[in-house]
Amino acid sequence: MIKSELVQRISAQNPHLYQRDVEKIVNAILGEIIAAMARGDRVELRGFGAFSVKQRPARTGRNPRTGAHVAVDQKCVPFFKTGKEMRERLNQTGAA
Repeated sequence: MIKSELVQRISAQNPHLYQRDVEKIVNAILGEIIAAMARGDRVELRGFGAFSVKQRPARTGRNPRTGAHVAVDQKCVPFFKTGKEMRERLNQTGAA
């Protein structure tokens, strides 16, 4: 599912809301999650999961084409850990 499909589904479930308003709400939520992660905060949505930022240290990598060693700078990467409720629903649906 992509963001536009999410907006369409939410709009269909809430006919009293305009699609452009739903799009603004979805963008605002995602924007706040991104802003919190940029500050280094952890965002937890109970039953869904938690978004956090992990730092990867600088290391020496290898160019797969030439085999030459390459310096890779340290970087921050987003990390998502599913919540217990989501894991249980996914495993229950997968088994059925």
